[in-house]
Amino acid sequence: MEENIMGKNIHDRIQKLIDKGVIIIDPRQTFIAEEVNLDRVFKGSTLFPGTRLTGKRTLIGSCAKIGTEGPATIDDSIIASHAEVASGFLSESTLLSHSHAGANSHFRSGTLLEEEAFTAHSVGLKQSILMYSVTLGSLINLCDVLVSGGRSRSDHTEIGSGFIHFNFTPWGKNGDKATPSLIGNVTEGLFLDQERIFLGGLSGIVGPRSIGFGAMTVAGQVIREPVAGSTMHSEVGSRLDKSWSASKVKFSDKRLKSIHDQNIEFISQLYALKEWYTHVRMKRSHLQRDSELPLVLTGAIETIQTCIHERVIRYNSFAKEWSLPLIDEICLSKDSIDTEFSLDWKLDLNYTKWIKELTEDEKQKLHHWLNNCVKELKNTLLVV
Repeated sequence: MEENIMGKNIHDRIQKLIDKGVIIIDPRQTFIAEEVNLDRVFKGSTLFPGTRLTGKRTLIGSCAKIGTEGPATIDDSIIASHAEVASGFLSESTLLSHSHAGANSHFRSGTLLEEEAFTAHSVGLKQSILMYSVTLGSLINLCDVLVSGGRSRSDHTEIGSGFIHFNFTPWGKNGDKATPSLIGNVTEGLFLDQERIFLGGLSGIVGPRSIGFGAMTVAGQVIREPVAGSTMHSEVGSRLDKSWSASKVKFSDKRLKSIHDQNIEFISQLYALKEWYTHVRMKRSHLQRDSELPLVLTGAIETIQTCIHERVIRYNSFAKEWSLPLIDEICLSKDSIDTEFSLDWKLDLNYTKWIKELTEDEKQKLHHWLNNCVKELKNTLLVV
């Protein structure tokens, strides 16, 4: 009897979605959990056979497509209008308009894909942000990374197949994950006018590292050094055979400072991105009177905040062990100043076209404000 009631409830929920214009290819192979808010599944979206929607946060935007190449589970995740999930598992993630998650995707907490970002098959992401049009090949695993660069869908930053960001080091008592890497950045990358970055496949990065705009790294290597912009980079590994104990390793002051500085920079860039979404993107969406977009942007802000929180936890864990200053997360909740912009919002344009049509004066004002966000945060990251 209980199974019959549960089945009827699922059927009734699916029928409500169909009645309001959601395209469900085969209701018999579609599951909508009771906690899913049906008002957050928008007309015109398509749920292919094998789709499972779970979680109160889940949102499926208009004309989004779920499960185009196989079964797909969307858990507490936001899939914006015209975005596509080929197949796989997405949890606590946010995909903006026209982004694409390839077959067998595995996206976990803190994953954000901006407009037209694209992943091929078998990509794993966690606590990672792909900014506009960034493209990942197949068989890639990224945790604790932000990637930007490029100007368009045909001129974009790309990471080759078989790439890994190594986000754990064994040094110390328990090892650490104070290892975030910036590939490009937020303050420059937002304006879609930077040189694209290319990271060759069958490779990896040992975090924390930074890679500048216009850089190209050769395939088949592990990157252990920062890479300057507009640089072709290749490293040769060293052969080692010597006694080793993780608990007896001691870092130099120079190395500890480098890890501290890279974590502060990463967190500050995330903070600037959060402020951008809060004071620029969200304001523009309200002016456009778009009922769907603010919900999506709220989800993106939540995802960025999740990434910030994770970085603070991981860094402070490292800092405690090595007797470094801690980050006071309270100051990360501070609001930025000077958020009254005199801009031509051009509400008839989509977001990316609006960015491309910013005047040089508008761009300079926004760029100055973003840099101030980063600077102010660095100055107010209190130590305890």
